[in-house]
Amino acid sequence: MLKSNKLKQIFAEGKRPAMGLWQMIPGANVSRILARAGADWIMVDCEHGNVDDAAMHSSVPVIAELGLSPIVRIPDLQPWMVKRALDSGAHGILAPLVRTIEEVENLVAAAKFPPLGRRGFGSPIAMQSFHPIPTFTEYLQQANESLLTMVQIETQEALDLVEQIAPLVDVLFIGPFDLGNNIGHPIIDGKMDPELDEAIAKVLRAGVAAGTKCGIFCTSGEQAKRYADQGFHMISAATDFTALGAVMEGALAAARGVQQEKAATY
Repeated sequence: MLKSNKLKQIFAEGKRPAMGLWQMIPGANVSRILARAGADWIMVDCEHGNVDDAAMHSSVPVIAELGLSPIVRIPDLQPWMVKRALDSGAHGILAPLVRTIEEVENLVAAAKFPPLGRRGFGSPIAMQSFHPIPTFTEYLQQANESLLTMVQIETQEALDLVEQIAPLVDVLFIGPFDLGNNIGHPIIDGKMDPELDEAIAKVLRAGVAAGTKCGIFCTSGEQAKRYADQGFHMISAATDFTALGAVMEGALAAARGVQQEKAATY
């Protein structure tokens, strides 16, 4: 199982950052398009995306079959959401808007089988996202080591506690928009205040000090490259919803022979 988790293998090799794409539009065919674009991982977004439980179960195995790591962003910190995501075959989960150490500890417990946690065992679906397909026993024995638990650092409370949170999880993942909002420095028209830049740098320092990987959501390939150069380990380069709109606008502008203004993203 560990060898099947491409994202975790890239982390272990330590040679380059893992680049990913964000899926907000439901559908296995959307997952196939994104997976064939050359990414290392796909984030199936059940928080802000139009992805329900059934759509998640359709996308996760498709992504895994094409050799990428499917990661699921759960809508909330409830343990049953962690269980459903991992039982779908996800190689890891991302939890939004954490605020306390207790929340993080409970999240980790929900993601781990005993004795390390409280995850329930029984899904025959989860095994299908690994090659060779593990037996029930092999999945039970290997899942705790093979799957990734990630939390988003995007609140003032989490930022204040980031040094304590870092050793508890596999990845600290920065949500710049909510982090900016929560510390009083929102991103407006793409502009990031120095205070937000420093908050992001603080998270990266905490991750490096703890030996924990650090990821960040980006709105363009150019921005992703800048954060890669800063030492981030897991970076999103595009989101399906906004990328689709930008491509369609560009095609129509070219067809009409008009100068296209820069497409809006976030």
